[in-house]
Amino acid sequence: MMPRKKKPVGMKFDGGKMPWDLLPIVEIEQIVAVLKFGAEKYDANNWQLVENPEEKYYAAAMRHIVEYRKGEIIDPESKLPHLAHAQCDLMFLAWFQNNEQ
Repeated sequence: MMPRKKKPVGMKFDGGKMPWDLLPIVEIEQIVAVLKFGAEKYDANNWQLVENPEEKYYAAAMRHIVEYRKGEIIDPESKLPHLAHAQCDLMFLAWFQNNEQ
């Protein structure tokens, strides 16, 4: 039997780079679906214009979490998961925190 030739190994320097492959894609798609629903209902990026966003999005996130905890997995209006709505609301809160003026 002849020895096999070793296949050359390529190099890619990924150290220190963001590991985007760790994101759970289905759950991210659900959040994007919530954003799409909101854009169609209100307007694209309307969430950035809401008055008192910290209170509004905290309350909205909590409402979705409470409904989820009570056993309602899907929001009846949007037909999307309550947890995706809550994640979206929390993302809005983080955006406002990171972009305070």
